[in-house]
Amino acid sequence: MNAPATRAGRSWRVDAHQHFWQLADRVGEWPPASLAAIHRDFGPADLQPLRQRAGVDGTVLVQSLPTEQDTHWMLSLADRHDFIWGVVGWTDMKAPDAAVRVAALARHPKLRGLRPMLQGLSPDDWIADTAVDPAAHAMVAHGLVFDALVLPRQLAALEVFARRHPDLPIVIDHGAKPLIATGELEPWRTQMARLSALPQVCCKLSGLLTEAGDRANAEALRPFVAALLDLFGPQRLLWGSDWPVLCVAGGYQSWLDMSRGLLETLVPGLTDADHAAVFGGNAVQLYGLQPVAPVAPLAPVV
Repeated sequence: MNAPATRAGRSWRVDAHQHFWQLADRVGEWPPASLAAIHRDFGPADLQPLRQRAGVDGTVLVQSLPTEQDTHWMLSLADRHDFIWGVVGWTDMKAPDAAVRVAALARHPKLRGLRPMLQGLSPDDWIADTAVDPAAHAMVAHGLVFDALVLPRQLAALEVFARRHPDLPIVIDHGAKPLIATGELEPWRTQMARLSALPQVCCKLSGLLTEAGDRANAEALRPFVAALLDLFGPQRLLWGSDWPVLCVAGGYQSWLDMSRGLLETLVPGLTDADHAAVFGGNAVQLYGLQPVAPVAPLAPVV
């Protein structure tokens, strides 16, 4: 990946992974009512003060329903809100007309990627099926990124897919959801190492707190973040909030602060360029985002 994008001598600060949803569209879908903290509608007005206080300039809005209707709704939000710099949508990658569907969605300039919800698909090697190849080729042709929402047990199949499509940029969401709650690094680390050897594969530093369960603290995350840094380096890691899912485990600013603290302690001599890459530049480059003028952070709440 290239150096972080800058304008007037400054770097862009990007949340590379956030969601919006409306419960009316999610009947029978996650989240359940038992997750009271996130069992409600979430929209741009809810995120706006959080990202402004955190100094985040723009975001990548990621799908959370496997429907094209949801993707079009997200794109409509992106049309109305300048801070949404990119959208990662959904289409059926095994549909007979998948390539046509990909091309149609890609006509919108803010559609920057697609994400099949692999973690919930069966069998675990769903993505290794050659039936997805026409969609993958279309994604390459239209400059889109493949977001991989996978669990550790699906990493082997993702590797098969990645090796078959070396020209398709791939970003692994949430570090592939390692078993932080039980502290199990293997076989997750070995499988991630194989994927990190492929130059088109990046990884998001996101969603880790919610995988930690009762161990949602920096010390529990440290060995897993250290592994991601060792494997991908600052030039292939992208920070994301995974908000509002994050709300079940922590706050927006606290996760950002924890992430920064972990990087600074795990990477001796972390440069300003490295920091800028993880917290914005890499997302701009990977997704081909078009930054708009930043919004000044709000005054601290006292």
